[in-house]
Amino acid sequence: MITSREYRLKSWPNGAPLHENFELAVVQVPPPEAGEVQVRNRWMGMDPAMRGRMHQARSYVEHYQLGEPMEGSAIGEVTASNDPAFAAGDLVMSSLGWREFYNAPGSRLRKVDPKGLPLQALLGIAGSTGLTAYAGLVRIAEIKAGDVVFVSAAAGAVGSAACLIAKLKGCEVIGSAGGPDKVRFLQEELGIEKVIDYRAVHSVSRALAQAAPDGIDVYFDNVGGDHLEAAIARAKTFARFAICGMISAYNATEPPRAPANLLRMPSKRLKLQGFLLHDHMDLLPAFQQELAAWHAAGTLKWRETVFEGIEHAPDAFLGLFTGANVGKTLVRLG
Repeated sequence: MITSREYRLKSWPNGAPLHENFELAVVQVPPPEAGEVQVRNRWMGMDPAMRGRMHQARSYVEHYQLGEPMEGSAIGEVTASNDPAFAAGDLVMSSLGWREFYNAPGSRLRKVDPKGLPLQALLGIAGSTGLTAYAGLVRIAEIKAGDVVFVSAAAGAVGSAACLIAKLKGCEVIGSAGGPDKVRFLQEELGIEKVIDYRAVHSVSRALAQAAPDGIDVYFDNVGGDHLEAAIARAKTFARFAICGMISAYNATEPPRAPANLLRMPSKRLKLQGFLLHDHMDLLPAFQQELAAWHAAGTLKWRETVFEGIEHAPDAFLGLFTGANVGKTLVRLG
């Protein structure tokens, strides 16, 4: 038996999640049974979409169960296997984060190869985070060189990936982020020249009007709210909006106020389309090919916010909603 720690959802959050909604449990993990694989998680990723699983309402993904281990993307190392498709030492990806060790059927695991990148990059820029940005820009927004692309939550995991990919594809990128540290990251590390510090301006709409006097062609939305309203105001005719997320409303206890300028959408002939990554997994080969080329050219850049130890998993998750992270938020488990 191996002693392991795992986090469970103790109670449903009302509004913003709190530490009291989580509980850390100690469990014994037996040797794997026939068809099972035992894994020690090394990294787990945090995603704002996890908030959508912390309630009992119907959603596109099954909600967490009270008193049961939570789930999230993770990369681990096989420590024992009773499945001939896996061997000790294999690196695997799963949705079985929030725990140190676990047994699972081999069907729930996918072997991975970092191909020269740091292992944790497969949870960020080289994984679902990067592919989400790529799908939103390439398929939903149909970006082309010369487009003016506005990205909200631009210093976050998906937002920073979207900024970088749009820049590498020849677009003029305008990012919005909160605080001078995030502004410096976007400007100095990713090379995004136009960045709006939404915490330092009176109006996002006015700031975007100054940054894009001729309007925007594409909006990659991670925030909703006043950022979506600003994007509608500055959108060119036939602009394309990729709606990835609306984190400004995730913890709302009342329905959010709709953008006040929705009536401008028909006259501008705007395209707004929400998307979920699992509908666009066929883009993975093209994304990996471009990713390899960018990595070889030395133009692939990213940032991570790393928490040490599973005991800090709630801190890592809650930080997503207070703007504490730059780039992908990860928990290193050893």
